[in-house]
Amino acid sequence: MSDNHEKLRIGRRDLFRAIPLAAGLGTVSAAPAETMIGVRFQPAMTARVGFIGQGGRGSGLLRNFLGVDNMQVNAVCDLVDERAAKAKAVVEKSGQKAPEAYSGSERAFEKLCQREDLDLVVVATPWKWHTPMAVYAMKHGKHVAVEVPAANSIDECWELVSTSEQTRRHCVMLENCCYGYNELMVLNMVRAGLLGELTHGAAAYNHDLRSQLASYRGEGLWRRAERIKRNGNLYPTHGLGPVANYMNINRGDRFATLVSMSSPAKALYEYRDKTLPAGDPMRKETYAGGDQNTSLIQTAKGLIITLEHNVVTPQPYDRINLIAGTKGIFRDYPPRIYIEGVSKKQHEFESIDSYKAQYEHPLWTKMGELARRSGGHGGMDFLECYRLIQRLREGAVPDMDVYDAAAWSAPAGLSEMSVAKGSAPMQFPDFTRGRWQQARSSV
Repeated sequence: MSDNHEKLRIGRRDLFRAIPLAAGLGTVSAAPAETMIGVRFQPAMTARVGFIGQGGRGSGLLRNFLGVDNMQVNAVCDLVDERAAKAKAVVEKSGQKAPEAYSGSERAFEKLCQREDLDLVVVATPWKWHTPMAVYAMKHGKHVAVEVPAANSIDECWELVSTSEQTRRHCVMLENCCYGYNELMVLNMVRAGLLGELTHGAAAYNHDLRSQLASYRGEGLWRRAERIKRNGNLYPTHGLGPVANYMNINRGDRFATLVSMSSPAKALYEYRDKTLPAGDPMRKETYAGGDQNTSLIQTAKGLIITLEHNVVTPQPYDRINLIAGTKGIFRDYPPRIYIEGVSKKQHEFESIDSYKAQYEHPLWTKMGELARRSGGHGGMDFLECYRLIQRLREGAVPDMDVYDAAAWSAPAGLSEMSVAKGSAPMQFPDFTRGRWQQARSSV
């Protein structure tokens, strides 16, 4: 065969890999391993955990995990020596033996992941490190709990999925909002059929973060940089995760199509120029990300979700958290509900208080008092840590798996592509590889 003929020949495996790239959907593993759906943790009497990242979020997670019984912190890691040392001291003060501390290098986390005495690695670092660290940990035999979003692009989503399947290690995204009091109670209502057959939902991350973004400390060191180069919904999972659970995404339905558009970038410029002194280097920055990004998602079964992202305009915090069906509707912020034939006044919302006795989630009934005392966004942070360690110790299936991490993170990359293409529709990859119709539980 001539060289030209050899160059033109495309095997079935190469074609399989090329099709998603042409569609803007990233690289699919050519030879996928068995699914991770329904795979149990290996049971462990004591969960041995390592922590990567001890900034604001990571240090909070460490304290919440330390409040869970039968959990041992064997290693901590941070780029900054002082933060790693502080985390070590926090663990020791809690009554556990001092963990090994790693720091001083961007690759220090590799030594932590190479340890033989860890079952789980928690990743709470800037976004760009989430996928690389999670992949490295799984390849070194560890389950991973990674902060949100788990991935920033469709290629990274596939990398997480393929690595989890190949290593047989779980990659759980730490979506704390799925464990919120209202979110879990509404999930029970949906499962009981109170809202009827579902038709639509709404989700958001609307949070005024201007003071953080216009800072040279904390998340300002890296989060603003994302807005300089990216235009889309960069942080979709807080609002989307609970709505995905209501709709049984990856458990009977799946996200199918996304359309996205962004407003002009105005508010961060205005805030920056009003608060920073003349000559500050930040005044020279330009931002690709619009103030408001709004996306519309349709599922394979035709349900629709509106998804918003706005962190730069003055506004109260709001995740929207709306779910509606043929019998009623729930809206959060503030929480209110209307059920046809049940609500006392026709066409008027009512408080959800009267529904709590019947629909409060067992996790909150059992652990709510401790969760609220432990803190962390009203107790949801503690509950997510408690539940993960509980599932690991019992050898149970995690509430959220790598397919959820990929699907809920995917709107970040897809929204960027849609906006760049004039709000063109973008197809979601099927990260479950055809298994999304399997009925199974979440939390």
